[in-house]
Amino acid sequence: MTTEVYHLPVMLNECIQGLKIKEDGLYVDVTFGGGGHSKEILKHLGPKGKLYAFDQDLDALGNLPDDDRLVFINHNFKYIKQFLQYLKALPVDGILADLGISSHQINEADKGFAHRLGGDLDMRMDRKSGLKASDVVNTYSEKELLRVFNTYGEVRNAYKLVLLIIAKRKINPVTTIDEFKDAIRNCIPGKEESKYLSQVFQALRIEVNEEMKALESLLENSASVLEKGGRLVVMSYHSLEDRMVKNFINSGNVAGEVEKDFFGNKTELFKSLTKKPIIPSDEEIDRNRRSRSAKLRIAEKI
Repeated sequence: MTTEVYHLPVMLNECIQGLKIKEDGLYVDVTFGGGGHSKEILKHLGPKGKLYAFDQDLDALGNLPDDDRLVFINHNFKYIKQFLQYLKALPVDGILADLGISSHQINEADKGFAHRLGGDLDMRMDRKSGLKASDVVNTYSEKELLRVFNTYGEVRNAYKLVLLIIAKRKINPVTTIDEFKDAIRNCIPGKEESKYLSQVFQALRIEVNEEMKALESLLENSASVLEKGGRLVVMSYHSLEDRMVKNFINSGNVAGEVEKDFFGNKTELFKSLTKKPIIPSDEEIDRNRRSRSAKLRIAEKI
């Protein structure tokens, strides 16, 4: 499967420029996916350079280039510090994170990410993990479901949605995408069905894969993983993700709480190189509609 089919890399040139790659540097692509960004990083590395690529989806193995400068790590990027320590690869000169789900994952029915396809209500990026989207739908309390759909999906009628789910699961467990869509049919806006279902499915996916916890762990670890002057390049597709990245760059924590030292000086870990996030050009959005919500932030470790 080619990278173009698997996933079109978003803002490729902007990401590469943001990393400011040194030929003999050590770099990490924490979201390998189709390998588009990684393959471009390798083009800028010399024979002594090294790239460490993370992806918990085994399908990504099919996109690995034949290049001994690349080390593939089939795990969640929240373990970045542990693996780089084990590989004696600290500190590194740059970290790239493209937090978007790949086109391949959306288009694979058996993964359960896409509302337009049938299949099991799964949504696990790591098929070895236990929690499925169907487990969330069938076992979460009303309060927990409201948290998921309000926080991660910003669903306008989340309460009505949750009541329909609970009513349906009392009759029969909801295990497939079609069963789920049928259960919530009465709260889907007629003219915005695709947008609404995308928000609902996004919320479930984020919960199942603990994406916000993983991002928080990645950001917190980046400060100790990066060399002084190293670059942190993060592309997000959700307002909550972007807020976490912005807060961390500006304050050193995802909550955005300014911390000060004994003398009252602001504790700074990173210098922001993007006052406002970089967004895709109109031409890129025309070429790849899934890039339209992307926001890219770049920072340098102080």
